[in-house]
Amino acid sequence: MKTYLVPIDFSKASINAAEYAAALSHQTNVGHIILLNAYYVSIYETSLPSPDMVLLREEDIEQNAADRIEKLTSLKHKLAKQVRPGVEISVHLNRTHLLRAVIENSISKNVDLIILGSQGNSSSEDSHIGSHVIKIAKASPIPIIVVPPAYTFKKVSRVVVAIDFNKVKDTVPLEALQRLLDKKKAELMVVNVDDKGKHLQGDAERMIEETTLHKMLKQYDPKYFFLEDTDVISGILQFAAHKDAQLVIALPHKYSFFQSIMHTSISHQLAASSAVPVLLLK
Repeated sequence: MKTYLVPIDFSKASINAAEYAAALSHQTNVGHIILLNAYYVSIYETSLPSPDMVLLREEDIEQNAADRIEKLTSLKHKLAKQVRPGVEISVHLNRTHLLRAVIENSISKNVDLIILGSQGNSSSEDSHIGSHVIKIAKASPIPIIVVPPAYTFKKVSRVVVAIDFNKVKDTVPLEALQRLLDKKKAELMVVNVDDKGKHLQGDAERMIEETTLHKMLKQYDPKYFFLEDTDVISGILQFAAHKDAQLVIALPHKYSFFQSIMHTSISHQLAASSAVPVLLLK
């Protein structure tokens, strides 16, 4: 993964995500980290007065943009001391909506990985990155790592992959998974929440799917775990915490998994110090 894109709204969560990207550079072959701030100004804000009868002038907009660039540059200098030697850090300001800015920059700059904070600043002046996570995750053509706001980076040595054994060959992005695992040489733990004990029932179709996955991941010597938990999300996150995993991988067809993570009760778990980043593969 050569290029990381980190959306920044200057909240603590987004700054933490940027520091996570810097720390991760020591374990990957990334060569470029882009710090992106999206600053959208509606045409109505420049032509119609606000409720306080304040008309937003072009010079005010330009000053706001300059202030944002200055703050991005300050963060760049801070991260320059944290990244692996040789990693370039650049800053970019987009005068558009966050989602559009992320997707357009991901494509035009050949980004390999987006790193987001799971919560944004609630201030009306910010981009609300946290509230846009699901939209970005669905629209993005490239992998995304969502970093809990209180998470402190640890070397990625144990990875949990959530599997549901449904059309494994079609839904497991093997190439993307290989790129990730080949570089990190991490211990791989494949987890399936199976509260009905299907893996013990000898179902022919289920056995075919399990055999397919075993062949696909054989070179990584994975360990397989079946959890009897009625709450899929809770089961996986508790397992990851118990095993002290540093990353949970959610496969691209499991948007329901990703949306559940952003549910209020689960967000509280992610905010805890034991919560781990989640990678949505594509």
